[in-house]
Amino acid sequence: MADSKRQNQGGKATAQGPGGVTSQGMAGAMVPLEVALSGAIGARVRISTSPVSSTIEGTLFTACPITNLVAINAAGGKQAQAGDYHIIPISRIQSFQIVSLAQNNESTSFADAVPSLHALDIRALKAREANAVGKLQESEARRGKGVTREAQDIFDAFSRTMPTRWDGSNIIVADAVAIAAPYRVDDCRPLVAGDTAALTRVRKVLEMERKKIELRNASATIGTANTFARKGNAPPTSGPGAAGPRKGG
Repeated sequence: MADSKRQNQGGKATAQGPGGVTSQGMAGAMVPLEVALSGAIGARVRISTSPVSSTIEGTLFTACPITNLVAINAAGGKQAQAGDYHIIPISRIQSFQIVSLAQNNESTSFADAVPSLHALDIRALKAREANAVGKLQESEARRGKGVTREAQDIFDAFSRTMPTRWDGSNIIVADAVAIAAPYRVDDCRPLVAGDTAALTRVRKVLEMERKKIELRNASATIGTANTFARKGNAPPTSGPGAAGPRKGG
């Protein structure tokens, strides 16, 4: 049984083979613990950790020098399940023992790993990444900067049926008509002089959308007033849910 232990200084480990002889043939030779672990991949090991004292025995699946983590298959053998794996920071390893050496075909091959490992399709992953980034950029471009909720609602309504983009606070529809704040019918201007057809179409759509917005706001106000009435409270006199002034006595 080989035994490797982390020393107090330098993050080194002493690797001793049978009879107390190191792998280099010299007693007391020091190697970094990370190197010792990397050389033991596929072997069955017993690892002790600190400051929380625990001991885990199993097959050393991998030792990653980038994340400074090791993965231990605590069940060992080919029948192990995914839940049998333990991830341990190398910095917490106090000592490790090689219980049994890896078989020749297990030390460098992952063919028998459970669950099975497959090569990653890097091109497909990069395509998914580019697609996700593109969607995020498109979503961000559709959000108006420093505009009201009403302006965003109008933009979203146009974008469902026509190409629409922001130009500062102006809404550009089909690259033909610009709608300036406060986004009323009279605020529409053709980008090409004399393009009355596009201007007429955009104004009609805008008029319908503004009526929808007014109806939604009115319904929200009535709903708020009814809620306060059921609770026996007076509706607010200001704010989004405020009711209009009373008429008559």
